[in-house]
Amino acid sequence: MPAQIQRDRLRSLLDGELTRFRQANPRSAALHERALASLVGGVPMPWMMMWAGGFPVTAVHAHGSRVTDVDGHEYIDLCLGDTGAMTGHGFPELLHALGDRGGRGLTLMLPTEDGPWVGEELSRRFGLERWMFTLSATDANRAALRLCRQITGRPKVLVFSYCYHGSVDEAFAVADGTGGTRSREGNVGPAVDPSVTTVAVEFNNLDALERALAGGDIACVLAEPAMTNMGIVLPDAGYHEALREVTRRRGTLLIIDETHTISAGPGGCTAEWGLQPDLLTIGKAIGGGVPCGALGMAEAVHDEMLAQPGADYTDTGGVGGTLAGNALSLAAMRATLSSALRADSYAHTIPLAGRFTSGVREVVARHGLPWSVTQLGSRAEYRFEPAPARNGSEAHARSDHELERYLHLHALNRGVLLTPFHNMALMCPSTSEADVDRHTELFDEAVRALLKGGG
Repeated sequence: MPAQIQRDRLRSLLDGELTRFRQANPRSAALHERALASLVGGVPMPWMMMWAGGFPVTAVHAHGSRVTDVDGHEYIDLCLGDTGAMTGHGFPELLHALGDRGGRGLTLMLPTEDGPWVGEELSRRFGLERWMFTLSATDANRAALRLCRQITGRPKVLVFSYCYHGSVDEAFAVADGTGGTRSREGNVGPAVDPSVTTVAVEFNNLDALERALAGGDIACVLAEPAMTNMGIVLPDAGYHEALREVTRRRGTLLIIDETHTISAGPGGCTAEWGLQPDLLTIGKAIGGGVPCGALGMAEAVHDEMLAQPGADYTDTGGVGGTLAGNALSLAAMRATLSSALRADSYAHTIPLAGRFTSGVREVVARHGLPWSVTQLGSRAEYRFEPAPARNGSEAHARSDHELERYLHLHALNRGVLLTPFHNMALMCPSTSEADVDRHTELFDEAVRALLKGGG
């Protein structure tokens, strides 16, 4: 914690923001109180309990980069569904596709003409020849891990400490600091101890990676190109080249999860950085917010998959589901990929993320705070550390929930939504320079209030 920030003052400011929030949102508060009688935590999904005010505002309308709540407040949305709505809310092509598809059947257990189009487009963007569809990136990751274990005959998976790959059991593992692996704190009811299924190492640590793969029992490495769950943790120069070389040398398959890092460009980091994964998973944004996911694989992996004797991919083998690849999801993916997540969209959003990054850096420098901010395409995130962390454990150790909550609530009370569980901002095609500058203004105001009288 920076020495010039006084904890007593931080708590006092936070209390004031909480009072302001509760007074300004009576209808959201009443709806939350009602929901407590029937919904777990009073919300549709437990992570919604993490909003800084103690209860979430209740939305009634979202369009483009704006959200309006039941108390009539309008917000600049820099959260964008934590990537799911990075196209902006309700863009016309998606709404047309959903209406059209709704009139012709939502789920059929039959293919539609959108399937080949989406597969071809994903191949063009990411370079992987074969695709199958799921209902989420979590589902895609689960299927990818099963395929890798089946193909290689190896039992374990390697992940990076404090990674995020949805609710995949194997990913809730962290390095224990002594060369072993343990369950991540808060892991709910794991079927088995994650150290049985998983080896966790620190991101950017090539020595640890090499040691882990040397045993010959790792089926695959599951990795985001840049970590996004503990702030944005970028790879060291040459890290991905080394990761690809050692996985090939050790006969270990490489899965790249682009669900968040699609912010880097139309083909994510895979295209921007020239990565060569064996499998690739993605979800959220490619459907414009409609539940969907996709798993891509190189031709050689596809051939190995189908050559496995006794593997049941069509019924009870644990891959797929009744609604996977449904007509509505495929229509949404086609509309999104053809009209929203395109090069011209990124030409607008990436410079805006740069403007956000510059604005935060200027405020931090002006006030002499040992904080940093990192950008990945149209995504940017500030952290309470003098230099960006090189791995998830470093970033986790420097988290400050109380400080985050104050900064988020200060912005929320003044009309700006940030992702509730970290300090991430995302730009969409309808985000404006004025929107970004409003965040910078509020960030400066919050910091000045925090440092007033400090020493």
